[in-house]
Amino acid sequence: MPEGHTIHRLAQDYAARFTGTAPRLTSPQGKFSDASDLLTGTPLTRTEAHGKHLFLGFGAAPSWIHIHLGLFGKVTLGEAPAPPPTDTVRLRLATGTSYADLRGPTTCALITEAEKQAVHARLGPDPLREDADPGIAYRRISRSRTAIAALLLDQKVIAGVGNVYRAEVLFRHGVDPYRAGRDVTPAEWDAIWADLVALMRDGVRDNRIDTVRPEHTPEAMGRPPRVDDHGGEVYVYRRTHQPCHLCGETVRTADLAARNLFWCPTCQKD
Repeated sequence: MPEGHTIHRLAQDYAARFTGTAPRLTSPQGKFSDASDLLTGTPLTRTEAHGKHLFLGFGAAPSWIHIHLGLFGKVTLGEAPAPPPTDTVRLRLATGTSYADLRGPTTCALITEAEKQAVHARLGPDPLREDADPGIAYRRISRSRTAIAALLLDQKVIAGVGNVYRAEVLFRHGVDPYRAGRDVTPAEWDAIWADLVALMRDGVRDNRIDTVRPEHTPEAMGRPPRVDDHGGEVYVYRRTHQPCHLCGETVRTADLAARNLFWCPTCQKD
């Protein structure tokens, strides 16, 4: 599932291509046809992301399309002319210069402002949003016996963090992923939050996740670069049974919160 930086990047991409235009909306798949017909010719006025939720605002009011990509959703952006659409396209936006195709989302719905606010209300603070309050997340974390690695994936606690960022930020701060949230100190949380803000902003800019510090890059350490479909240089994510870049210990994996957790038992020993 895409992490929050991908959704914020999509919000920027939709804005760059369609803000101020009145795109033609179609639903070749047919599941979003009524809303597409309703909004066609209405200017795109706003785009917004909160965690893994994308919002496209049309008109002055505006009316909102709420998108959640889920496990299989994908957006393809391109220059006009758009290719003939396939019947897997849930939603196409098209102008004389650009098009965007949405396929396979968990959610693609036309919602009201009140319904949009209800989505925001059930999500935790997002490190990529200007209105984020990390104190709200810490109040929930500091009262919980749940492992911090599970809490970081709970979108009601903090929005937008996925499996890569949770593994990497805990490694970068030497935090045992099984430590109870209530045992994370305020100073540790402040450092973790600040790091997430910086890492995820880099992710939006570069459209990929890189988490190793400059002194630990392949060039600096004289090691081979990572070869992985997900790309990006990381410390522990999907490096099971490989040596830790810092201490040489074998990276471990286990199931936690229905996702594969990766960590170094030496560098992340409480």
